[in-house]
Amino acid sequence: MSLLTGITGGMGSGKTLVASIFFEFGAHILDADAICRKLVEPGQPALKEISEYFGKNIIDEFGNLDRKKLAQIIFFDPKKKKALEKILHPRVFEVENLEYKNICQQHPKALVIIDAALLIESGNYKKMDKIIVVNTDKKTQIERVLARSGLDHNEVVARIDSQMPISEKIKYADFVLDNSLDKISLRKKVKNLHIELSILAAENN
Repeated sequence: MSLLTGITGGMGSGKTLVASIFFEFGAHILDADAICRKLVEPGQPALKEISEYFGKNIIDEFGNLDRKKLAQIIFFDPKKKKALEKILHPRVFEVENLEYKNICQQHPKALVIIDAALLIESGNYKKMDKIIVVNTDKKTQIERVLARSGLDHNEVVARIDSQMPISEKIKYADFVLDNSLDKISLRKKVKNLHIELSILAAENN
């Protein structure tokens, strides 16, 4: 039957790019961040719980979660970060599990990939058949995040430093994908790994 594989890495490592290339080659992708965004839409129980814990000012005038404001709060307060994760992680896992089962019913030999920044930290790695860590050097991480985020250099460095180091995540990896070169090089690596994982998915009992 199918193979459940987790992809993770630090900010700017390129894990989402890797997931998108896997998708092009035919893998099924479950994006933990996209699931989170749906879970905090207006009217969702998770949003109600978040506003009860963090206060009503975390919701903007249109009833949406102010993600930027929330990010600033949890970044400086580990206790509040843990509280948010306690609200969201079980719900994310539940959605992923349901979607995984649905995919397996339709495609018994599917390669299913969960793209999750906190795959290791949340403990969700324990449910994976295989784990891929996308690796790159810190200088490249900083450059990529600066190019896309609108944060200044010190903010980017602080955010990267607050995460579990990629070197630590690699200890949990079955496969390490180096993404310090160009996209052509990365694409070749992903293609080869996709072939290997697809064979495992077809053989998995």
